[in-house]
Amino acid sequence: MKKLKLEELGRVSIDQFKNSEKISVSILLDNVRSLHNVGSVFRTADAFRLEKIYLTGITGTPPHREIHKTALGSTESVAWEYVEKPEEAIKKLKEEKYEILVVEQTTESVSLQEFVPNKLQKYCLVFGNEVNGVSDPVIELADRSIEIPQEGTKHSLNVSVCMGIIAWHFFYNLGLKG
Repeated sequence: MKKLKLEELGRVSIDQFKNSEKISVSILLDNVRSLHNVGSVFRTADAFRLEKIYLTGITGTPPHREIHKTALGSTESVAWEYVEKPEEAIKKLKEEKYEILVVEQTTESVSLQEFVPNKLQKYCLVFGNEVNGVSDPVIELADRSIEIPQEGTKHSLNVSVCMGIIAWHFFYNLGLKG
Protein backbone atom coordinates (compact mmCIF):
# COMPACT_ATOMS: atom_id res chain seq x y z
CA MET A 1 0.00 0.00 0.00
CA LYS A 2 1.16 3.51 -0.75
CA LYS A 3 -0.30 6.94 -0.31
CA LEU A 4 -1.59 8.41 -3.58
CA LYS A 5 0.00 11.58 -4.92
CA LEU A 6 -2.16 14.55 -5.84
CA GLU A 7 -1.79 13.86 -9.56
CA GLU A 8 -3.06 10.29 -9.01
CA LEU A 9 -6.35 11.38 -7.40
CA GLY A 10 -8.16 12.27 -10.62
CA ARG A 11 -9.13 15.73 -9.41
CA VAL A 12 -11.31 17.81 -11.71
CA SER A 13 -10.88 21.52 -12.36
CA ILE A 14 -13.31 24.07 -10.96
CA ASP A 15 -14.87 24.48 -14.42
CA GLN A 16 -15.21 20.72 -14.83
CA PHE A 17 -16.82 20.52 -11.39
CA LYS A 18 -19.28 23.31 -12.17
CA ASN A 19 -20.33 21.48 -15.34
CA SER A 20 -20.44 18.02 -13.76
CA GLU A 21 -23.52 16.13 -12.68
CA LYS A 22 -24.55 16.71 -9.06
CA ILE A 23 -26.77 14.74 -6.74
CA SER A 24 -30.16 16.41 -6.16
CA VAL A 25 -29.30 17.70 -2.70
CA SER A 26 -28.85 21.28 -1.54
CA ILE A 27 -27.87 22.53 1.91
CA LEU A 28 -29.40 25.40 3.86
CA LEU A 29 -27.49 26.81 6.82
CA ASP A 30 -29.90 28.46 9.27
CA ASN A 31 -27.91 31.06 11.21
CA VAL A 32 -24.66 29.08 11.53
CA ARG A 33 -22.25 31.38 13.32
CA SER A 34 -18.89 29.63 12.94
CA LEU A 35 -17.06 30.57 9.76
CA HIS A 36 -14.98 27.40 10.09
CA ASN A 37 -18.19 25.35 10.04
CA VAL A 38 -19.32 27.23 6.92
CA GLY A 39 -16.01 26.48 5.22
CA SER A 40 -16.25 22.81 6.17
CA VAL A 41 -19.76 22.62 4.73
CA PHE A 42 -18.45 24.01 1.43
CA ARG A 43 -15.65 21.47 1.34
CA THR A 44 -18.00 18.58 2.08
CA ALA A 45 -20.52 19.81 -0.51
CA ASP A 46 -17.70 19.78 -3.05
CA ALA A 47 -16.58 16.27 -2.05
CA PHE A 48 -20.07 14.79 -2.49
CA ARG A 49 -21.12 16.92 -5.51
CA LEU A 50 -24.07 18.61 -3.86
CA GLU A 51 -26.06 21.11 -5.92
CA LYS A 52 -25.96 24.29 -3.88
CA ILE A 53 -25.59 25.88 -0.46
CA TYR A 54 -28.00 28.50 0.86
CA LEU A 55 -26.47 30.72 3.54
CA THR A 56 -29.08 32.50 5.66
CA GLY A 57 -29.38 34.92 8.56
CA ILE A 58 -26.11 35.50 10.43
CA THR A 59 -24.31 32.77 8.46
CA GLY A 60 -21.08 34.21 7.04
CA THR A 61 -20.48 34.34 3.31
CA PRO A 62 -17.40 34.09 1.10
CA PRO A 63 -15.03 35.63 0.52
CA HIS A 64 -13.76 35.49 4.07
CA ARG A 65 -10.39 34.38 5.34
CA GLU A 66 -11.88 32.19 8.11
CA ILE A 67 -14.18 30.39 5.65
CA HIS A 68 -11.31 29.92 3.23
CA LYS A 69 -9.19 28.18 5.93
CA THR A 70 -11.47 25.15 5.93
CA ALA A 71 -13.11 25.46 2.49
CA LEU A 72 -9.73 25.21 0.70
CA GLY A 73 -11.08 26.82 -2.48
CA SER A 74 -14.43 24.98 -2.61
CA THR A 75 -16.25 28.32 -2.35
CA GLU A 76 -15.22 28.70 -5.99
CA SER A 77 -16.60 25.32 -7.10
CA VAL A 78 -19.84 24.93 -5.14
CA ALA A 79 -22.82 27.10 -6.12
CA TRP A 80 -24.10 29.21 -3.24
CA GLU A 81 -26.52 32.00 -2.50
CA TYR A 82 -27.17 34.27 0.47
CA VAL A 83 -30.79 34.74 1.50
CA GLU A 84 -31.44 36.88 4.57
CA LYS A 85 -34.44 34.92 5.87
CA PRO A 86 -34.24 31.12 5.78
CA GLU A 87 -38.03 30.96 5.44
CA GLU A 88 -37.82 32.80 2.10
CA ALA A 89 -35.26 30.35 0.76
CA ILE A 90 -37.37 27.40 1.89
CA LYS A 91 -40.52 28.76 0.24
CA LYS A 92 -38.58 29.17 -3.03
CA LEU A 93 -37.19 25.64 -2.76
CA LYS A 94 -40.66 24.21 -2.10
CA GLU A 95 -41.91 25.94 -5.26
CA GLU A 96 -39.09 24.13 -7.09
CA LYS A 97 -40.37 20.81 -5.64
CA TYR A 98 -37.60 20.24 -3.09
CA GLU A 99 -38.44 18.18 -0.04
CA ILE A 100 -37.25 20.14 3.00
CA LEU A 101 -35.55 17.97 5.61
CA VAL A 102 -34.49 19.61 8.84
CA VAL A 103 -31.66 17.86 10.61
CA GLU A 104 -32.94 18.20 14.12
CA GLN A 105 -34.17 16.21 17.09
CA THR A 106 -37.95 16.63 17.00
CA THR A 107 -40.99 14.67 18.13
CA GLU A 108 -41.28 13.30 14.58
CA SER A 109 -37.62 12.75 13.66
CA VAL A 110 -36.70 9.72 11.61
CA SER A 111 -33.39 8.06 12.34
CA LEU A 112 -30.91 8.56 9.50
CA GLN A 113 -30.40 4.85 8.87
CA GLU A 114 -34.18 4.46 8.42
CA PHE A 115 -34.41 7.26 5.86
CA VAL A 116 -33.81 6.08 2.31
CA PRO A 117 -33.65 8.95 -0.19
CA ASN A 118 -35.68 8.65 -3.37
CA LYS A 119 -33.58 9.10 -6.53
CA LEU A 120 -36.48 10.97 -8.19
CA GLN A 121 -36.82 13.53 -5.39
CA LYS A 122 -34.85 16.75 -4.86
CA TYR A 123 -33.85 17.48 -1.26
CA CYS A 124 -32.76 20.45 0.80
CA LEU A 125 -31.06 19.54 4.07
CA VAL A 126 -31.35 22.24 6.72
CA PHE A 127 -28.71 22.55 9.45
CA GLY A 128 -29.13 24.98 12.33
CA ASN A 129 -27.22 27.21 14.66
CA GLU A 130 -24.53 25.59 16.80
CA VAL A 131 -26.36 26.44 20.07
CA ASN A 132 -30.04 26.74 19.19
CA GLY A 133 -30.33 24.31 16.29
CA VAL A 134 -32.83 24.81 13.48
CA SER A 135 -35.18 27.72 14.23
CA ASP A 136 -38.84 27.02 15.02
CA PRO A 137 -40.20 28.93 11.98
CA VAL A 138 -38.00 26.77 9.72
CA ILE A 139 -39.09 23.56 11.45
CA GLU A 140 -42.72 24.57 10.83
CA LEU A 141 -42.01 24.80 7.08
CA ALA A 142 -40.17 21.47 6.89
CA ASP A 143 -41.60 18.38 5.28
CA ARG A 144 -39.74 16.00 7.59
CA SER A 145 -37.09 15.82 10.27
CA ILE A 146 -34.14 13.43 10.33
CA GLU A 147 -31.53 12.87 13.00
CA ILE A 148 -28.35 10.94 13.60
CA PRO A 149 -28.83 8.48 16.49
CA GLN A 150 -26.40 9.12 19.32
CA GLU A 151 -25.67 7.30 22.55
CA GLY A 152 -23.36 9.71 24.36
CA THR A 153 -24.07 12.29 27.05
CA LYS A 154 -24.40 15.28 24.71
CA HIS A 155 -26.76 14.10 21.94
CA SER A 156 -25.15 16.80 19.85
CA LEU A 157 -22.61 16.86 17.03
CA ASN A 158 -20.71 19.76 15.53
CA VAL A 159 -22.77 21.08 12.60
CA SER A 160 -20.03 20.39 10.03
CA VAL A 161 -19.53 16.83 11.33
CA CYS A 162 -23.28 16.23 11.25
CA MET A 163 -23.50 17.62 7.73
CA GLY A 164 -20.68 15.34 6.59
CA ILE A 165 -22.38 12.22 7.94
CA ILE A 166 -25.73 13.10 6.39
CA ALA A 167 -24.22 14.23 3.06
CA TRP A 168 -22.39 10.88 2.83
CA HIS A 169 -25.67 9.03 3.48
CA PHE A 170 -27.35 10.87 0.59
CA PHE A 171 -24.32 10.53 -1.70
CA TYR A 172 -24.10 6.79 -0.99
CA ASN A 173 -27.81 6.18 -1.50
CA LEU A 174 -28.38 8.47 -4.49
CA GLY A 175 -25.06 8.14 -6.28
CA LEU A 176 -24.58 9.89 -9.58
CA LYS A 177 -26.78 8.95 -12.50
CA GLY A 178 -23.97 9.09 -15.05
